[in-house]
Amino acid sequence: MKNFNLDAILEAMLKMSDRVSDLNFSVGRPPQVEIDGALTPVNFPGLPRLTPYQTETIAMYMLRGDRELTRTLMQNGSVDLSYSIPQKTRFRVNIFSQRGTYAIVLRVIPEGIPSFDSLHLPAELRNVCKLKNGIVLVTGPTGSGKSTTLAAIINQINHDSAYHIITIEDPVEYMHKHIKSTVNQRELGSDTKSFALALRAALRQAPKVILIGEMRDVETIEIAMEAAETGHLVLSTLHTIDAAKTIDRIVGVFPKDQEAQVRTRFAQSFRYVVSQRLLPKTGGGRVAAMEILKSTMRTREYVVKGETEGRSLVDAMHDGSVDGMQTFDDEIEKMWNQGLITKEVALASATNPTNLALRMTDEPEAAAAPQEGEGSMLSMLE
Repeated sequence: MKNFNLDAILEAMLKMSDRVSDLNFSVGRPPQVEIDGALTPVNFPGLPRLTPYQTETIAMYMLRGDRELTRTLMQNGSVDLSYSIPQKTRFRVNIFSQRGTYAIVLRVIPEGIPSFDSLHLPAELRNVCKLKNGIVLVTGPTGSGKSTTLAAIINQINHDSAYHIITIEDPVEYMHKHIKSTVNQRELGSDTKSFALALRAALRQAPKVILIGEMRDVETIEIAMEAAETGHLVLSTLHTIDAAKTIDRIVGVFPKDQEAQVRTRFAQSFRYVVSQRLLPKTGGGRVAAMEILKSTMRTREYVVKGETEGRSLVDAMHDGSVDGMQTFDDEIEKMWNQGLITKEVALASATNPTNLALRMTDEPEAAAAPQEGEGSMLSMLE
């Protein structure tokens, strides 16, 4: 590519909107940015569509001659890494091969460490920062803001407590400074070969809090439960759509003959399962809906014995608002009433759209638009 300057290209793409979440380079298409969940082409003079040579040039430039990353890309067909425009913007990057060519997707990592106030997180989540042990999972689809929520939790603990915190990430996204706590951040590839290996080592590194970027396999989940049982607070993510599916996923990765034991162990060790979805906001932008499952006598019993007719975790969360629990559909209905989202978005995003539709027969209670930034979480990117 003549006069190739990747940083200048990336900066020009970011200027398309202050709500750009991802940058996309795919063969046969112009460079694209994702704004509020939709891809928008960026027109560069003389670059109507990317060629295989151009995407390969971008990929190789980002790999910076790193043999380990290049080997991973060649062997697995994809690789995760971080990239930054010095003193400006950081990205989480995935390079992958498709039909013999390379494609690159960059996730924008917002500047600074997010706070509870800037994200308008539910007040109940502040209690996570006071926990001494157990497992807290933040779940949701890719791009729903899981990493951002966990960064805010780590940031709050860092301000409140003098702990040793270890994070194991792929790659490291938010750079935490030592404030009250000492925060050591390990990155897959450069610092450790796997989550499980780093997590097992962490048990010998005297941390109070361990953040695992993602629960990817049986071994990682097993060690995470062991860490929680031995007095550590373990924070992690899963790609599941709601709290109930999260329990099924945890149980489902183990052999069937271990189900009862795993259910009992997880019921005793989990403290919160927080699921989140980013919804298109009326007038532009996105707003986060969050479901919170908390460990109580009732919810632990449902985890151990499994859900049956009339004994669902959704019912327990709906009835447990006094304990700080909330369901997606209750929160989505509130957002519709406040005028934050349309009825179409509400029903498309609901866990049980049929039941929610029956509750949404009247006009929204709040016709006026909310104050700008109120409950928005616009900066919330995974």
